[in-house]
Amino acid sequence: MLSANSPKLVPVIMAGGSGSRLWPLSRAGHPKQFLALNGDKTMLQQTVERLSELPISVPITICNEEHRFFVAEQLREINALGDIILEPVGRNTAPAIALAALATRAEDPLLLVLPADHLITNREAFTEAVMQAIPLAEAGKLITFGVVPSGAHTGYGYIKAGEVIETGYKVSSFKEKPDLKTATEYLSSGGYYWNSGMFLFKASEYLSALRNYRPDIASACDEATADLAADLDFIRIRANAFEVCPSESIDYAVMEHTENAVMIPMDAGWNDIGSWSSLWDVGTKDDAGNFVAGDVTLLDTRDSLVRADNGVVAVIGLEGVVVVSTVDATLVAHKDRVQDVKTIVTDLKKNGRSEWEMHREVYRPWGKYDSVDQNSRYQVKRITVKPGAKLSVQMHHHRAEHWVVVAGTAKVTNGDKTLLLTENESTYIPIGVVHALENPGQIPLEIIEIQSGSYLGEDDIVRFADRYGRSGN
Repeated sequence: MLSANSPKLVPVIMAGGSGSRLWPLSRAGHPKQFLALNGDKTMLQQTVERLSELPISVPITICNEEHRFFVAEQLREINALGDIILEPVGRNTAPAIALAALATRAEDPLLLVLPADHLITNREAFTEAVMQAIPLAEAGKLITFGVVPSGAHTGYGYIKAGEVIETGYKVSSFKEKPDLKTATEYLSSGGYYWNSGMFLFKASEYLSALRNYRPDIASACDEATADLAADLDFIRIRANAFEVCPSESIDYAVMEHTENAVMIPMDAGWNDIGSWSSLWDVGTKDDAGNFVAGDVTLLDTRDSLVRADNGVVAVIGLEGVVVVSTVDATLVAHKDRVQDVKTIVTDLKKNGRSEWEMHREVYRPWGKYDSVDQNSRYQVKRITVKPGAKLSVQMHHHRAEHWVVVAGTAKVTNGDKTLLLTENESTYIPIGVVHALENPGQIPLEIIEIQSGSYLGEDDIVRFADRYGRSGN
């Protein structure tokens, strides 16, 4: 998939995962790697931009079907759009990395594997660690990067360093996430590093090790990539072959078994932003130790994280709390209990609540919509269409729609008529009528859509044509 003159260092960005511990901001349909949590750029964009001083090609990004348009749009915004490999189902890191290795095996580059949802504050130290690892990777070693620990953290796995090998250490062993007593002992004894989940190796070396230690995974990935198919900005694999692939991490599948594992220490201000307390740790705080974002007013409040994405949030007389307010959900928790947010998400899912998965504001490749109000027989949406974008040509069996333009210009297909509507103009689309909406202008188009009918679900769409290749909504 790479051009003949591409550099030999190819970033592989792992953009899967749900980030449920950062609910209500991060949700299954819009997880943390696609959010701007600490700055103006999303976690994915920050991951790519920190590679600017390295001799790299454009990245290969691996994500699932549901998030593909997030990846394409966010990479396009920073002029870093490369190959995007779509996983039909999640199968953990060992198979995902194998897909990238197989897609590049003709060139056999060095693959720099990076999670899309980690924070690194010292880009220079990150670059230096990767550059130190390149000669070892070229010599056939499988490099993992061990983060110099800043404390006895129980939320990370650990790597025990063995004998010195050039600029790194032979991996003695990998350790599971420890309890506090064990983590404290690790730090006291020295030679232990946090497992960052970042790797560097030749594509061929990784595939060779995978075939040696997990031939079942290697065989399934071989079959899945036997005929890669391009689809717009995306690369599709054989879904039925990948679905039967075992789910396994690279650590269990390869790194714990190989004699070629080498760890390069990295002290670069790394944080996996695995919880709201982790974000508080790295955030810029006021004199009282508060990290705030949005329209926030505090009184006698200390050492807290408060984020308001919708309206003003006021906090009085509290210490060590997390308050996160979105349009449709609010979290209030003590900082010491934020790991339990995952339990809340599980309960919401079990109880059939949509808030575990989707925001009220939903992004699509053509723009976004916000469900302003709804009942069993009607729903009101505010729809924003990007300049030049077009929704699919479609019809509904159970609902009629009334569109009112509030900003911009709309090109509307309504049955056998084509209309050009501007502000304060509207059209009515009866049940069963084929229709489409397009923004032919240079500014965002905003309309209010009023739906009415016996069923208002997003799956009541019969799609006739779609420029984004979608079959669902």
